[in-house]
Amino acid sequence: MKKYKCLIVDDEELARELIATHVSQLPDFEIVATCASAIEASSVLKKKTIDLLFLDIEMPVLKGTDFLKNLANKPKVIFTTAHREYAIESYELNVVDYLLKPITFERFFKAVEKFLDTQKTEQIIVEKEEQTHIFVQSNKKNIKVLFTDILYIESIKDYIKIHTRTGMLLIKHGLTTFEEKLDNRFVRIHRSYIVNSTKVTAFTKQDVEIGKIEIPIGDLYKKNALERLKA
Repeated sequence: MKKYKCLIVDDEELARELIATHVSQLPDFEIVATCASAIEASSVLKKKTIDLLFLDIEMPVLKGTDFLKNLANKPKVIFTTAHREYAIESYELNVVDYLLKPITFERFFKAVEKFLDTQKTEQIIVEKEEQTHIFVQSNKKNIKVLFTDILYIESIKDYIKIHTRTGMLLIKHGLTTFEEKLDNRFVRIHRSYIVNSTKVTAFTKQDVEIGKIEIPIGDLYKKNALERLKA
């Protein structure tokens, strides 16, 4: 079981001790170090890999928000502060959560659960990025199809057609459930079509072109499809 490595940064000793006590009640987390300033924390981050940083904001010399802005490789961060006025700025920095002192264990636990949710999401993304192919059943055979070979996928009633560089496969499958098996290069542009964005040669607000093939963009999918295709 992975142990998440934590760093606690706060200029108040009692605040550091409270967070450390809360962390000690979580078996999947361990404290790598506690620091009284952002300067001390900077030294630790250069030597250690940190998964989760508990960071105070109002500290001498360098505020927590300024420290975070200047970090090259940012761990996940939960702000721990007595000041409400930094809440908007903190979310602009994409932190996991914003805890106001005094921090109860119940509120602390909710913040940690948010962190764990981000880890699950990122793991799913990594797994999809690493996936290179899919096996589909056609004519009683399990056929390996490389994602790089797929041009687009078309839904026809209870079947889907997988159009590839070398031909077409017809399989009995729903388009929505099949979409879940694909990685981020595939974009749903219509209730009946998914395209491989890396194969798109041109597009307008009305349709997508893959070579000489024109595929319509559905109104319900237009906003997301255009954003994905422009990315």
